[in-house]
Amino acid sequence: MISAVLRTLADSGPTVHVAPAHVLQLGGFTVTNSILYGWACALFIIIVFVWTARRVTVKPKGGFVQVVEVGVDFITNLVENAFDNKEVGRKYVPFFVTLFFFILFNNWLGLLPIVGEGFRGHGFPLLRPFTGDLNGTLALGVVTMTLVYGASIREAGGPLKYLRHFFVGSPKNPLYFVIGLLEMFTDLTRVLSLSLRLFLNITIGEIVIAVFSYLGHVIAPLTALPFTLLEILVAALQAYIFTILATMYLAIAVNHAEEHAADEDLTEDDVPETIGVPTTGSVHGQA
Repeated sequence: MISAVLRTLADSGPTVHVAPAHVLQLGGFTVTNSILYGWACALFIIIVFVWTARRVTVKPKGGFVQVVEVGVDFITNLVENAFDNKEVGRKYVPFFVTLFFFILFNNWLGLLPIVGEGFRGHGFPLLRPFTGDLNGTLALGVVTMTLVYGASIREAGGPLKYLRHFFVGSPKNPLYFVIGLLEMFTDLTRVLSLSLRLFLNITIGEIVIAVFSYLGHVIAPLTALPFTLLEILVAALQAYIFTILATMYLAIAVNHAEEHAADEDLTEDDVPETIGVPTTGSVHGQA
């Protein structure tokens, strides 16, 4: 009986499509509803920021333009302060500012009523949040970490010098060598950690809003409103977390490379096995 009740509730409950749906074919390329909405959000962001850039003045006038300026200044200071050499950090500010606002607006625009189950066609949603698709967040993670690795290698002065920062001592030492390999493996998992964190937070928020909208029936906007407002904050927080983690991944590698370039590395071969300490007799003899 209990299983029958659960099946009934499951059949009549809210529907949330986690997997993306195929919308159209462009040559041999399949366009999903999440890719389509990602393109729409990207176009919207370009239009908004071009409009904003033309209205920026030396003296702030308030409104949406000043909100964007505050966001840009916040990410700029965040990136610059993460690097020991601020001149190096400034080179990567445009990428991280773009990354932050792209994720932020995709998260926020994904909360619109027309996204998801609110706008359907041919039995599936025509629009789906780009950051609510694991393929989308995985693409963001791959692109971000590709830039991080490429920039780290360039700032370090080559692949071998970049790999050197994974080892706390001489790689000839078996213990240091194993620790270095573990650090390299951990570094490779950052793509998945960035992707899964963003995807799960956005998708779970979408599911929670859908459930409370279903429970509210005719007053669905009221029952879903508190969770929608909470998701607005979560969306901004996730954009910030993704950006600051990517920034720190790059800054750690670059700062470590600069430390190796400035100071000679102290390896096991440089450390004497014993350190001479003068005995009491020798001290008295010298006296």
